Amino acid sequence: MTTERVLEKRQFGHRARLALTPAQTRLVDDQAHAARAMWNQLHDLWQMTPKCQRSLTRMDQTLRQARKEIDLYAVLPAQAAQAVLKTYVQAWKNCWDGRAEEPTFKARIRAVMSVDIPQARDLHIKRVHRRWGMVNIPKIGRVRFRWTKDLPVGKNADRENRITGARLVKDALGWHIAFRVQTLEPRPEPHTGPEVGIDAGVNLPLALSDGNHQDHGRPPRLPDGTADRDKWLNPDEKAKLLRLEQRAAHRKSFRKPKERSSNRLHATYDQIKQLRARATRRALDWQHKTTTALARQYGTVVVEALTITNMTKSAQGTVEEPGRNVAQKSGLNRSISQEAWGRTVTMLTYKTARQGGTLHKVPAPNTSRRCSACGFITPGSREDQATFVCKNPDCGWEGNADHNAARNVLHLYRMGHGLIPAAGRAVVRRTRGVKPATAR
Repeated sequence: MTTERVLEKRQFGHRARLALTPAQTRLVDDQAHAARAMWNQLHDLWQMTPKCQRSLTRMDQTLRQARKEIDLYAVLPAQAAQAVLKTYVQAWKNCWDGRAEEPTFKARIRAVMSVDIPQARDLHIKRVHRRWGMVNIPKIGRVRFRWTKDLPVGKNADRENRITGARLVKDALGWHIAFRVQTLEPRPEPHTGPEVGIDAGVNLPLALSDGNHQDHGRPPRLPDGTADRDKWLNPDEKAKLLRLEQRAAHRKSFRKPKERSSNRLHATYDQIKQLRARATRRALDWQHKTTTALARQYGTVVVEALTITNMTKSAQGTVEEPGRNVAQKSGLNRSISQEAWGRTVTMLTYKTARQGGTLHKVPAPNTSRRCSACGFITPGSREDQATFVCKNPDCGWEGNADHNAARNVLHLYRMGHGLIPAAGRAVVRRTRGVKPATAR
């Protein structure tokens, strides 16, 4: 007897690098600047309009009138302009729902340049070579892009398997196109792999409860003990980055207040961004490969529910109450940001689901201070950042501190999600107003 597997829709994005000519690059840059200016105009209109008069229809009418009167907006396709409006309104909805901060003004230098192509019928994607494909960009023409993944185009496309749109994004390495892909795939069968607890650290990036630790082989600190802010770059690239930063500081010293930066200074900044982008791509590559291997191997992955924004706050303090160990805390914050723990958890979330597994989060307090062997919190057990030696006379367990925390993370999951560690033990959190006897 055969059973048919249930099909389910899957939506994901695929990013590829564009091979633009200099003329095409200028045209795409003009469209991106027009989209940024349109965003700023909508933001000003939103701020000036009374709350009782704010509506999507009013903003749409203003946008259409602006496209007729302002020549700058003529280079932007009409569908891309409507996408700017929808994105701005959605940004406010995300703010009201507590998922993001309020939309802000987009500066010319700091803002990410992007142009949306909401309709896939304008793309006309075609594969012309083993490594290259062609895509049509409105008001730009036919452009080559790197073909690194089989896309549902041509005979492989249907109602359920197709590309629904795209977005042009620019970073330090050039323009890229991000396709929005929709496919219909069989629902994965439940993963029968083992359970594992994961603790994210600085000295050991991902410590696993079974001892199968994942390390990227790049030390977080230099031989003198200071934090390595560019650990994803090799020594030659670090030396080049230092020279560029010194050159940028020297050229910036000649700029007067409120004076526009020179083209040479912007060129130096672009070179610095290219090195930074190269380091980011290496970190992303390691994260993708590591999380994919973990999702395939383990059926249940347990991580800590960390509030990273609170962990990376500055310890500078105020004038009346200055902070302590400000420089050390700054280095720790930089190391935490480089490890990108939140991005790792995000990758594990959708990759475990794709493999049929599950990801769970447990409370983080005291997981690194409690002994995973005896369950007690004894002062002084965490000797340093990487060493844990239980000071309980009846225990004496010793090992890597991150490994100890990973074992505690898995133990909390096995005890139950409602268990909150407190004072060396786990207690049940009850609803406010319910008597203890009723809660038990």
